[in-house]
Amino acid sequence: MCLALPARVAELLPDPSAMMAIVDLGGVRKEISLALTPEARVGDYVIVHVGHAIGRLDTEEAERTLALFAEMAALDPAMAPAEETPR
Repeated sequence: MCLALPARVAELLPDPSAMMAIVDLGGVRKEISLALTPEARVGDYVIVHVGHAIGRLDTEEAERTLALFAEMAALDPAMAPAEETPR
């Protein structure tokens, strides 16, 4: 099964040729590639799959999707995200 999650672009990394960014998903920060979404800017929501932003998402849709994930996690603690060590 494949899963892509909405995440907010928190920071564009300095080397523009690398097209990398830091995204935030509920407090978890992760470095991802923006090669497939070069138009993404800080504050935008992107769909992240296997370390790559594969599309942009409007804020309302992203927040609605994240709320559904939170609701599912509240119903089943096994679905709660694993804690990641900060960079």
